[in-house]
Amino acid sequence: MSELEAPEPLLHAVDALESMSRGDYLRLRHRMKPCHLYAVLEKNGLAWDTRHGEVVECELFIWRADDEAAATAARRAAASLPPWQD
Repeated sequence: MSELEAPEPLLHAVDALESMSRGDYLRLRHRMKPCHLYAVLEKNGLAWDTRHGEVVECELFIWRADDEAAATAARRAAASLPPWQD
């Protein structure tokens, strides 16, 4: 998604999040921090971890806040990347 212009990354992310099963998380890679996405995530009961990416500037790991299996898997995948610092 890193090549897409706004609001395409947001729309694709929302579509993907709607179809996630329990235990799943979304890894979103983008060329910048998708600031407008955070309000949507919070409104929909989702949790996230924002990291500096290796290939692109920003990577978000997103899961349902009440899904411990997905949270564990996402945090494990994110652990190799440096935390985002504004």
